[in-house]
Amino acid sequence: MELHVFIAFVIATVIMIALPGPSVLLTVAHSISFGWQRGIVTVAGATMGIAVQLTIAAISLTSLLNVVAQAFEWLRWTGAVYLIYLGIKQWRSANDPLILETSSVPKKNLFFQGLVITTFNPKSLIFIAAFLPQFINTAIPVGSQFIIIVPTFLVITFTVTSVWALVAGKASKFFRSQKALQTVSRTSGGLMVAAGVGLAAARRSN
Repeated sequence: MELHVFIAFVIATVIMIALPGPSVLLTVAHSISFGWQRGIVTVAGATMGIAVQLTIAAISLTSLLNVVAQAFEWLRWTGAVYLIYLGIKQWRSANDPLILETSSVPKKNLFFQGLVITTFNPKSLIFIAAFLPQFINTAIPVGSQFIIIVPTFLVITFTVTSVWALVAGKASKFFRSQKALQTVSRTSGGLMVAAGVGLAAARRSN
């Protein structure tokens, strides 16, 4: 993987992981209810779930490239469009009520809940399958690229989501505000649309 592509991948991954999806919202909820230290336990479970999904995506994408190489470019276009769709959906859902109450969740189940909710979230898997091809060079072995992509993605996932846990635990009053969460949701939706448009423009210029 070329250095400029790797840097772009890191920046894009940080932005995407920072967006408040199910795993982030679960982490915020647990940090508010049990403290940021317990929120990190949820982060560990969610990261493990992402590892499972990354493995599935890597195997599937490598198999697709080996069978139908021409389909990979279409997959990249589809991925860019899907990111725009997700961004619009995120923006429009900003007014939906966000439930962060988790008082009924036993503390010992925080890791397991993070693992299960992330692993079995089909939207997360589809997002990964749409996102990763944007940074893969089909002219060189795909497997060697995933050796770099997968660990990097997991480190960023754990680090960025841990920041969410820490901030939510320290500023629980802010995160209990529906208006604040709406602002975060709209901002993340706009960033996702911008990312999708940017990736589509990059595809067009190639």
